[in-house]
Amino acid sequence: MPLTPNITADICPQLYSEIIDVRSPAEYAEDHLPGAINLPVLSDQERAEVGTLYKQVSAFVARKKGAALVSKNLSYHLNHHFADHPKGYHPLIYCWRGGQRSQSMALVLTQVGWRTTLLKGGYKTYRTYVREQLEQVPYHFSYRVLCGLTGTAKTEILQRLAQAQVQVLDLEGLANHRGSLLGAAATSAQPSQKQFESDLLSALQTFDTAHPVWIEAESNKIGERFVPKALWDQMQSAPCVEVQAPISSRVDWLVTHYEHFTHNSALLKDKLNLLRRSYSKAQLQHWYNLIDEQQWPAFVQSLLEEHYDPAYRRSMKRQYTHIQQQHQLPDLSATSLKQLASKLATVNINIDSSLQ
Repeated sequence: MPLTPNITADICPQLYSEIIDVRSPAEYAEDHLPGAINLPVLSDQERAEVGTLYKQVSAFVARKKGAALVSKNLSYHLNHHFADHPKGYHPLIYCWRGGQRSQSMALVLTQVGWRTTLLKGGYKTYRTYVREQLEQVPYHFSYRVLCGLTGTAKTEILQRLAQAQVQVLDLEGLANHRGSLLGAAATSAQPSQKQFESDLLSALQTFDTAHPVWIEAESNKIGERFVPKALWDQMQSAPCVEVQAPISSRVDWLVTHYEHFTHNSALLKDKLNLLRRSYSKAQLQHWYNLIDEQQWPAFVQSLLEEHYDPAYRRSMKRQYTHIQQQHQLPDLSATSLKQLASKLATVNINIDSSLQ
């Protein structure tokens, strides 16, 4: 009796030696199961070629060409990736919807003698799982929101909390964006919305529901990525801790941490040009002049006072109205940040409801 792969509809990565995404590199790059590796049975170009044959010639010709390409690529993977795998190797394999691409690899690996499992419905099953989980899982936790004007080192404080084994959900890290006009990463793009949601769910699933999760005050859109509604609802209703610092310290902090803009004035001006509908030509020209003169502290302070701080106060009135603690820092030195993180870590279970 011929050997056949197992089939499952459950997403349990820990049961397998490896998770293999056999879709094309472009499909994999958009989103994939956490921890999955990409061993495509068709490259992006090959997939397009087969699709063109299917539409313009016939299904038979397309399948024949596809079979030849898949066989070539499977041979390569067997001679390279799978060459040293032991007999007890047990992979989970998936493609777009559990069709011919994943079945072709699973059949070959099974015939070799490995216990192989196919994800029923493929990536579409996983994507449905992510959407359903993100409608439920955020409600399993309590949250503490860290608020503060731009430049109050909120991300640094959260990183110190995480180092102290406090649960922290880094939305800006997951979205690869600092959540503001100038928040785009200097060298890499944001993940797709699907990948952002996959990574978000994966992060939530590592947390203990018995303890709160700290999170930075964000809008429901971080760059071009949207926070799922269930999490956004929880963030808006959560108790907030506000960090405050002198504007001079905030200016110094931002000049130091946004150096990629001070080294690229043209890019900075392009970003500011997005504000042309909100500010007068005179205001924009004033900022452009400060950039041309490389008066970075003056530029940053003006941008804070005219744009960021008013926008923060408006958003707080709309979105985060449950401030329960305020902490005034004398500066944003490592010592001050460490002391505040230590203080927050000791009260992360129960924040007193009175304003402190």
